[in-house]
Amino acid sequence: MSEERFGEFVLVRRHGHVAELVLDRPKAMNAVSTDMAGSIVGACTALAGDRDARVVVLTSSHERAFCVGADLKERNSFSDADLMRQRPVTRGAYTGVLELPMPTIAAVHGFALGGGFELALSCDLIVADRTAVVGLPEVSVGVIPGGGGTQLLPRRVGAARAAELIFSARRVEAAEAAELGLVDQLVDEGRDRGEALALAARIAGNSPVGLRSAKRALRLGQGLDLRAGLEIEDAAWRATAFSGDRPEGVAAFNEKRTPNWPGE
Repeated sequence: MSEERFGEFVLVRRHGHVAELVLDRPKAMNAVSTDMAGSIVGACTALAGDRDARVVVLTSSHERAFCVGADLKERNSFSDADLMRQRPVTRGAYTGVLELPMPTIAAVHGFALGGGFELALSCDLIVADRTAVVGLPEVSVGVIPGGGGTQLLPRRVGAARAAELIFSARRVEAAEAAELGLVDQLVDEGRDRGEALALAARIAGNSPVGLRSAKRALRLGQGLDLRAGLEIEDAAWRATAFSGDRPEGVAAFNEKRTPNWPGE
């Protein structure tokens, strides 16, 4: 297992074809400061161009929190001009995770609030343990979700449910979060990272071209009518079917062996 640090607060660990992006600002419960946001951008830029990374798992080094959202202590000293200067950096952190081309899984325990929950929502799947508490409380501190929450949450749970959660600013504990579809898999306390990495390893055994193409079709097809969505799917199918992964996958199936994916 290799490690690479991006700034002071973000670490990327390699587990074969699985990359673990670790939020590593434990003294602040991973509150997203300007510096930390920039580090997330840097890590995501590197991962997006890494053809060896087939799945990314977003984890936390803090025992009791995934991420508590924006660093409000830093924000407390900001002028309006400071906030405007910070905005492209923080927005880039969320879009960096959202636009990763490979499947992404968030491993959530403890608090995942505001921008912290938005980082998880930016992933394709969320694995949470029974200590998880999620929510978008931004309106309670005079802002609104600005890391994709107003757009990503309704895509998960529907417009009315998202409106209730955002307008009320309430925190949702793990059992209800699973029931409402705010998280995808609920696991025993302390098992979120292990289960997310295990799921990532299973996914990473599949065609790298296929994984990226399937994600692209899923993402680009959201919100389109069926006919337009099927055209998106057809383009993604062609990009995969005429790659080196298809003949290798077919040959491996017929020869009853594990594929050795070209990945292009």
